[in-house]
Amino acid sequence: MTRRQLHLNAFLMNTGHHEASWRLPESNPYASVNLDHYRNLAHIAERGTFDSLFLADGPVLFSQVGQRPSGALEPITLLTALATATEHIGLIATASTSYNSPYNLARRFASLDHLSGGRAGWNIVTTAGAEAARNFGLDDEPAHATRYERAAEFLDVALKLWDSWEDDLVVADKAAGVWGDQRKIHPPRHKGTYFSVEGALNVPRSPQGYPLLVQAGSSQDGRRFAARYAEAVFTAQQTLNDAQNFYADLKSRAREADRDPDHIKILPGIVPVIGSTEAEARQHEQVLEDHIVYEHGLHRLERLLQLEPGALELDAQLPAELAPESAIEGAKSRYTLIVELARRDRLTVRELIGRLGGGRGHLTFTGTPEQVADTIEDWFRRGAADGFNIMPAVLPSGLDLFVDHVVPILRARGLLRTEYGPRQTLRERYGLPRPDNQHTAALV
Repeated sequence: MTRRQLHLNAFLMNTGHHEASWRLPESNPYASVNLDHYRNLAHIAERGTFDSLFLADGPVLFSQVGQRPSGALEPITLLTALATATEHIGLIATASTSYNSPYNLARRFASLDHLSGGRAGWNIVTTAGAEAARNFGLDDEPAHATRYERAAEFLDVALKLWDSWEDDLVVADKAAGVWGDQRKIHPPRHKGTYFSVEGALNVPRSPQGYPLLVQAGSSQDGRRFAARYAEAVFTAQQTLNDAQNFYADLKSRAREADRDPDHIKILPGIVPVIGSTEAEARQHEQVLEDHIVYEHGLHRLERLLQLEPGALELDAQLPAELAPESAIEGAKSRYTLIVELARRDRLTVRELIGRLGGGRGHLTFTGTPEQVADTIEDWFRRGAADGFNIMPAVLPSGLDLFVDHVVPILRARGLLRTEYGPRQTLRERYGLPRPDNQHTAALV
């Protein structure tokens, strides 16, 4: 029996996940559009035998440009470039179902899967926020439930498109002058509530059949969607107990959906701040916190909590009366996580902004390599995680430190591969079967 091992993704964000990382002397403020920067990060992650690179995205300028490096390269384009610079590592791009069309997006992911030899993954998001909506001719964001209804139909259409070519369609019979078997093309001819898509995809079925399906919502709507579709779930959890409850819930929902719970991997985010001693790690953390511009954080927090400007005071706690999650149409689960974090630890607004500065609600862990490895192993063995999205506070140095000092400990404990071995698709690395084409499966 194969021993269970960790799945690790490198979540890459320009100069690092800490909002003040760009202010450090080592950081390149222009890294977000520098291919060499991302190529270097990909090589570091591949040296650490990570499963994948992970890129977030949204069709909106996320922050005040004074706060931190803003703007980002389109992730499928960037990962296509990185596919030529790497050999083994998976390539997971975030793309919205609210502001894309199924045909074009299915084509882009099929293309990435072909060009990378079967290493593509899609992080499926519904995109919260009125700012994004107004970039696409809408007055406000669609309701939370509506976004997930659209996402379900979007993915159903994408699956039909990826299956619109049977695997053995290409005959390539030069003597007979027949390149492909027309009988093995299956146009979707889909007419639904949100989409009408007639024709077959213009890209052959890709090495994985379709990309690894990743999802990042932890609301009730998000969990229902994940139980039906997701093969990996990226989640923000602050405590072991919360992570265990989320893990058990998702695995249970997968069983209820007649899916193998081992075919849905739960991957919390962790922001490791590493030092050779605990005191050194705390010093690194303090340097980052000292570079936070709290006025930026205050403005962002007021918007997230749907408060009027000036409603929060830096050295006071959050107001006693805040909107319930049911009233939030944006990122419901992140809203609840942040409010509960502030209430549980009795944080002032200043302290809360400091906590959120590194991971925006993901677990920030400061300590030695052994302590970081201990935390990862503890969550992994105690039913809280199948792996982690590693979110270095500073890049590239934080990823280098993790690979050089934490990865060897995980390998020595038998928790992480020591080498990639033979070429595999991303699905194979996750222990997932290649999906049958729905048309040929129906004939069996």
